[in-house]
Amino acid sequence: MSRATEESNRAMLRARDAMDRAYADPLDVPALARIAHVSAAHFIRTFRATFGETPHRYLQRRRIERAMAMLVESDRDVTDICYAVGFGSLGTFSRTFRDIVGESPSEFRRRRSTPAGNVPSCFAKAWTRPSSFG
Repeated sequence: MSRATEESNRAMLRARDAMDRAYADPLDVPALARIAHVSAAHFIRTFRATFGETPHRYLQRRRIERAMAMLVESDRDVTDICYAVGFGSLGTFSRTFRDIVGESPSEFRRRRSTPAGNVPSCFAKAWTRPSSFG
């Protein structure tokens, strides 16, 4: 790996780490590009080449991952969680959540709050299968 590639990778990692730390803050491409010491256009291209997704999509996914944990670990309202993880609109949050997770935040919470929702699927299947010992 060339020195230029290593430096570029380090710059992208710095920006990604900043996104991980401040996922709930309003982050924009120009600010992230400044962290990486490149132009905004170059940042988007290089980030995507390095991590396989755009900075915007990475940040959305990171926020949804955090929201998923909050939905399971707390009883906070979905709207509160939406704003806590950095979304500015409940509609955008719900649409993005469904795109990434495959169900709405409320459906996700409801499914995860059932007894089988917190058990590994191999065990849940064993509990719901008819017993051959009866």
